Amino acid sequence: MTEREAIEQNRRIWDAAVAPHAASAFYDVEGFLAGRGTLDADLIDELGPLDGLTLVHLQCHFGLDTLSLARRGARVTGVDFSPAAVAKAREIAARAGLEARFVEAELGQVPERLPETFDLVFTGGGALCWLPDLEAWGRVVAGLLKPGGRLLLRDFHPALGMFAPEERAGGWLRLEAPYFRAGGPAVWTDGLVYASEQGPVGETVEWAHGIGEVVQALLDAGLVLERLREYPYCSYRSHSFLVEREGRWVHPSHPGGLPLMMLVQARRPA
Repeated sequence: MTEREAIEQNRRIWDAAVAPHAASAFYDVEGFLAGRGTLDADLIDELGPLDGLTLVHLQCHFGLDTLSLARRGARVTGVDFSPAAVAKAREIAARAGLEARFVEAELGQVPERLPETFDLVFTGGGALCWLPDLEAWGRVVAGLLKPGGRLLLRDFHPALGMFAPEERAGGWLRLEAPYFRAGGPAVWTDGLVYASEQGPVGETVEWAHGIGEVVQALLDAGLVLERLREYPYCSYRSHSFLVEREGRWVHPSHPGGLPLMMLVQARRPA
């Protein structure tokens, strides 16, 4: 499968995911419309005040995080490569009475379809694994930022992708993939069932990127690294061995011992 074929396959799965995801308890669209936010307290602290800031959310799916950022005062633009997701995002924004713009674009199309610059670029959990080329991602991010503007990325820790979803007997984790994957992307056959047992089921293609690759892509694009944090918890139950404690998903035997999420903040020089 070529890189272009992989991206098109992923797009088909994400298009098919919109309806079951939007109807799922995981996303709880009706709860969002009733006022529930999707941003946890740690992320809100890292974002800081957003009133009046222009913000672009890359790989926004159907926009619940984007619209939660709008509720906090940002002037938001969401970007996604799935036409079904963009259509659903616009529908939810209208139902919520929130001002937001949503643009259909692959990463490489962003400079053409979104030529302006922003105070803040935001990328949330589960985004980077869908990108084959982080050097290109870094250049797009840098091009979207005003002088002095910042990127805030919070994604799953690359180490999390090494482990099989289930624990072995005795609480041991089973390594499923290497941290450094020289053999190309991974192909998964269970589709995007994380939010709904109804699917969609089908092959998806994901690319693994270590922390060093993420940071280097931003440095090579001319950004200045300001913050790098690792967290021993997930914002949702990404692996079945995680348990919920005080609203966070952690490893039951070592709740502070496994890196599960990361945060990177970088800034374009003024």
